[in-house]
Amino acid sequence: MRAAELTMGRTFAVHFDHGDDFYTALAEFCAEYDVRQGFIPMFIAGMRDVQLVGTCEKLENPDAPVWSSVHLENVEAVGGGTLAYDEESGTVLPHIHVSVGLKAHSVTAHTSHLLGAKIQFLTEMYLIEVAAPAFSRPRNPDLFNVPLLAFGSSQD
Repeated sequence: MRAAELTMGRTFAVHFDHGDDFYTALAEFCAEYDVRQGFIPMFIAGMRDVQLVGTCEKLENPDAPVWSSVHLENVEAVGGGTLAYDEESGTVLPHIHVSVGLKAHSVTAHTSHLLGAKIQFLTEMYLIEVAAPAFSRPRNPDLFNVPLLAFGSSQD
């Protein structure tokens, strides 16, 4: 277990528009407002096309992460996540999870890591900037090279 006391920065309400690419709009918001790290306690969204981590195939190693995706259309979503900054690339690295319901299938639900989405009608998001400590997402070679949230320097 790791923990860090957080010093909060600014708090934002963000609205993504119909047709926006979710991650492109999030990156543009972060660049415009100079947000490098923080957390998204919640967002609600309508999404036209969604890619989530998942598979319908048998997993060779159930302990290993799944890197493939499933495609869903016309969903309602609720989600949250974290934003960390990558000094090397100069980009914000989001880690977002969602639960989505397929509107045309009795809102059958799927929950997983969000890989991509196009907005349908709207996304209403609350985002809280973290002023300190620094968030990073170094890859852990002992855990299938999965990028994990770290507080302070990437060695913490």
